[in-house]
Amino acid sequence: MVFVEQDLIQQERTLFNGRQLLLSQLPDEVATILLEQRQQLCHLELILAIQDEHGQKICQRCGSIVPICQILPSGYYYCRQCLVMGRVTSRDYLVRLKQHFEYPHQVNSLTWTGQLTSAQTQVANHILQQFEQQKRPEQLLWAVTGAGKTEMTFPIIATFLNRGQRVGFVSPRVDVCNELFPRVKAAFNKSSVGLLHGQVHDRYQNEQLIIATVHQLLRFYQAFDLLIVDEVDAFPYVGDPMLQRAVASAIKPQGQRLYLSATPPASLLLAARQNQLPLHYLARRFHGRALPVPQLILGRIFNGEQFTSKLQNLLQSWATQHRRFLIFLPEISDLKLTAQALQQCLPEIVMATVYAADEHRLTKVQDFREGRLDVLLTTTILERGVTFSDIDVLVLAANHRNYTAASLVQIAGRAGRAANFTNGRVVFYSEYYTLKIRRAVKMIHHLNRQGGF
Repeated sequence: MVFVEQDLIQQERTLFNGRQLLLSQLPDEVATILLEQRQQLCHLELILAIQDEHGQKICQRCGSIVPICQILPSGYYYCRQCLVMGRVTSRDYLVRLKQHFEYPHQVNSLTWTGQLTSAQTQVANHILQQFEQQKRPEQLLWAVTGAGKTEMTFPIIATFLNRGQRVGFVSPRVDVCNELFPRVKAAFNKSSVGLLHGQVHDRYQNEQLIIATVHQLLRFYQAFDLLIVDEVDAFPYVGDPMLQRAVASAIKPQGQRLYLSATPPASLLLAARQNQLPLHYLARRFHGRALPVPQLILGRIFNGEQFTSKLQNLLQSWATQHRRFLIFLPEISDLKLTAQALQQCLPEIVMATVYAADEHRLTKVQDFREGRLDVLLTTTILERGVTFSDIDVLVLAANHRNYTAASLVQIAGRAGRAANFTNGRVVFYSEYYTLKIRRAVKMIHHLNRQGGF
């Protein structure tokens, strides 16, 4: 049996290594062998997916409590919390590999030809030093939008890859992952790099460096030596215990975490103040220019089904200057009417709308990035993690409850990101002045002062 098991593992190493899979997700012939001989397994373990612990039913994939009301007609319980990754019930088994296959050591995995600034280098070296000395398993990098957080992680990632270790780079947002993947793949073109999220259908190949949404970590177990969590303050990660457990479960026992954010959540800042979490801070963009300070314009958006004259004048002035602009709206339901009014106001422009469930979302974002669109209307789905070279930003109904001070700061950070286009404008268009708007503008002024402006 040992021979059969090891032979099976060797054949399916791509499938098993560092992963946590439902037995039903495996090829039928593999599942049959494992189920029949589960008592004799040495290197693989099969565990019931939902187990009784201290009088409660606990999902072993996501760690959530399964209420007794979540029961199927068959009498088996199911977990609703991780349903998005496929239904798991109390009759299902999870398959885990007890050992890990090592990756080859490399002399220099980093093939990126760019250059970090002295400030970026200092921060990256300090983070790496903390990891090397094993002082803390977790660290936080707080850097303003456009500071080059991704590039600062490159020498850190390279150190782990060179040692034959595995790295995960995760984000709550699909758009962030799509933005990261080609940059990271180009920077480490001698290493295997994979992209995992719900809209990718390429087969998993046991890549050494994984770019993924946080939800995908539910399919991993003690897989990563280093896990970088980008946009750690973003929905749905922030405030979701299941996703936070997924991060913890996906790291090896001696593995390490690096959190990245331009607007860190209060919980991490408190941990930093209490000396429980090393904090690294960079308040200057990589090109050395200040963050754009939003201009506040008070007024109504619509006069009937058309824009008010105040808003029309603003948009027409931008169009006359041949500016491309990104327009944020607080709700999906606002997109259609706003797009119609915009087309009436500027009939010559080429525009599109995009939201989270838009099946053409990736194509539209790329069209705007490459200049095939003049205007892109979006929800807060594009508030972070995406880069457009030369745009202005307009936030409509900036007073809306769906915006937070942090999201307004992130949105403002979409402008002026490119080194050769640093003067993008940001306008908060609002019916009235709110505390959130005030806090966002105050935070941007503070960050600029910290950056020496």
